[in-house]
Amino acid sequence: MDKRFLKRKRTMTFFIDAADEIIKEEGINNVTIRKVADKAMYNSATLYNYFENLDHLILFTAMRYIKDYAFALPKYLKNADNALDRFIKVWECFCDFAFKDPEIYYAIFFADLSNKPEEYIADYYKLFPEQLIEYDGLSTMLLKRNIYERGMTTISECVKEGFIREEDAETLNEMGTLLFQGILLQVIKGTIDRNTAVERTMMYIKVTLNSLLIK
Repeated sequence: MDKRFLKRKRTMTFFIDAADEIIKEEGINNVTIRKVADKAMYNSATLYNYFENLDHLILFTAMRYIKDYAFALPKYLKNADNALDRFIKVWECFCDFAFKDPEIYYAIFFADLSNKPEEYIADYYKLFPEQLIEYDGLSTMLLKRNIYERGMTTISECVKEGFIREEDAETLNEMGTLLFQGILLQVIKGTIDRNTAVERTMMYIKVTLNSLLIK
């Protein structure tokens, strides 16, 4: 393997480890370039050789938490018989993990990144390919940072299998995303707990889904 690649991966891992420690100790909102550089025992200028900005570093750090979700997905989908089952199970898995670390998931899917986040994510998986699973098309979904595009991955299969009309696919996707974002913010604010958030999100998604099913 290329020595420059290994050096880049090793050094970036130092910074990601440091940022992860700060997130666990102080919360994601308290991560700064200086704190991360100090904890990793580098200077800030070196950090900028590997990350374009703080958002870039936080996204790479947050991606570690996606790994647990990604590796859990096949278990959730084990007994799914069709696209409709897969759609529901993917949402259940996503909610279970997202509401456990709400600020992390908000940083991944809703933070206003100035550059192309999909390129960041593709680069992340080039560095850490062991974290990208291959299971029934799910690897493609994991490469999408845009939550609307991720949602359409499973909804498109529901259309193909005749559960949802093509003209209703965007409606279902947008409703699910808006519900998730709104409840995620409530969890971050502490107005509802994790279990309530999962139950409420899944209830509303199923109500929306049932209203759009082809009878």
